[in-house]
Amino acid sequence: MTATVSNDEEYGSNGYLSSDSSFYGDADTKAELEERCENYDPARYWSNHPYLVSVMAAANRAKSHAASSSPTRPLYNPYEGRINARQLNETVEEFLKRLPPLTTSVSPEYPWIFVANPHASSRPTDYDQGAFMQDAEQALQEFTKKKSEIESSMAGKAKASITRKLTPLRKTLEEKLLAKAKEKSFTSGKWMLFPSPDDVNSQWALVAEATVNRELGTAAKVAPDSGDGDRNPRLICVYTKDFSDMDDVKRVLERLVELGLVKRKDDRGIYYKADAFTELGINAGNEWGLKASLYASKDLLGGKK
Repeated sequence: MTATVSNDEEYGSNGYLSSDSSFYGDADTKAELEERCENYDPARYWSNHPYLVSVMAAANRAKSHAASSSPTRPLYNPYEGRINARQLNETVEEFLKRLPPLTTSVSPEYPWIFVANPHASSRPTDYDQGAFMQDAEQALQEFTKKKSEIESSMAGKAKASITRKLTPLRKTLEEKLLAKAKEKSFTSGKWMLFPSPDDVNSQWALVAEATVNRELGTAAKVAPDSGDGDRNPRLICVYTKDFSDMDDVKRVLERLVELGLVKRKDDRGIYYKADAFTELGINAGNEWGLKASLYASKDLLGGKK
């Protein structure tokens, strides 16, 4: 049975419900509707309202519309205008053909070959490298002074004893340097690949394509040919925005595995280094005894933290 409402009686002259509004229909219909009104619980209705299928569908449509109508972040290339880097108006194929690392000779104009992720959110103004370097160099000098004092006071003692004394100081120094890098937003770092000259073009092509397609990190670079028939491995750096963002660091590593550039089971593997350590000259065998790299692929791929 159908209940009808008289528009003339339902609405007053102002278009609102009149005070004598009522249900129309036979006695059974009116009784059923009046019972519904008496038992209606608005609190219960609104508590369930967000989970109604129609409401969720409407919310999803609104969210989709907002996303589609929001302005798209413009493409950005920190290397735009540099002849040793891919340009925004250049396809990856054109870029690789123009600057193949195997045969592109190193020079002042070509110290490295670069490619950037044009969709990355980081910008050059996001960090203060100069302020970091000043604070970090002071921390290194303080450590060097303490190290010298300890070695002088323990002269003649076993080297192992001196090392045990210095180990906690080195740990504190590393933590201080990384904290200062975070403070100044100088957080970029890179996974380092070392392909042979025979493999450098093919591996670089995979890295360049994946970087531009947002599959890796913020940017990548490769060493050109140093000349004189050099057969040493070339260096490819795959950059991420933040060395402390372990999810992103691991994600990029996993993608390198999927691309066939890193083996999941490899005793040697590859290493990740913070740019802050590179700028400070913290390399293997450095005078402070610090580890040059932060992470090893064999540890992260093996499930270690």
